[in-house]
Amino acid sequence: MTPILQTQDITKIYKKGSVDVRALQGVTFGVAEGEFVSIVGRSGSGKSTLLNLIGGLDTATSGRITVNKSDLTNMKRSDLAMHRRFTVGMVFQSFNLIASRTALENVILPLAFAGIRRTERKARAEEILTKLGLTERMDHTPGELSGGEAQRVAIARAMANDPRILLADEPTGNLDSTTSTEIIGLLKQLNDEGCTILMVTHDEPTAAEISHRILHFLDGRVVDETILGSAS
Repeated sequence: MTPILQTQDITKIYKKGSVDVRALQGVTFGVAEGEFVSIVGRSGSGKSTLLNLIGGLDTATSGRITVNKSDLTNMKRSDLAMHRRFTVGMVFQSFNLIASRTALENVILPLAFAGIRRTERKARAEEILTKLGLTERMDHTPGELSGGEAQRVAIARAMANDPRILLADEPTGNLDSTTSTEIIGLLKQLNDEGCTILMVTHDEPTAAEISHRILHFLDGRVVDETILGSAS
């Protein structure tokens, strides 16, 4: 099966003064369409750096990243913007919602950038928020939402343009255990419906419950892989 995502010998080196910091050191792996793959490892192991490269928020020092048959390696900034708009959806630990906008307006925003007609984007945003159990919270701003509700809005925003891959960077990191379970259940539901998910997490036991595979990161490398199942 041809992977929807493939990294090949990815390195990322940051300059810190006169010192080279090697955040990633030769990372190679693939993700098949419909898979739920989790990346686990201690802080500073390169997990989030990798997700940012796949999401087109940063560029690799060397190596190749292919997503949905497109090579990110030599993409122009405008092409990377289109990649972020249509190919990947990103969910962050800190939600990254616009504080002055309602839940509905936060989800409408990526649809507006995608050029969707005004009436259609409102209907689509309402549909996905309703699906995620936020019918009664659409007109509330992030400050009026619980942590779990805010993360659901962030997931709705990430899914608004029907991305090929959902990238989740510690999506439960700022949530209590009960709310974390709800968000993980939602991600599992999205995966069961066919969404390909790549998740970074410190919570290996939870990752083991919902993932098809776990990649273990240490010092910028994949040092082990646990196979738990296969995507249907």
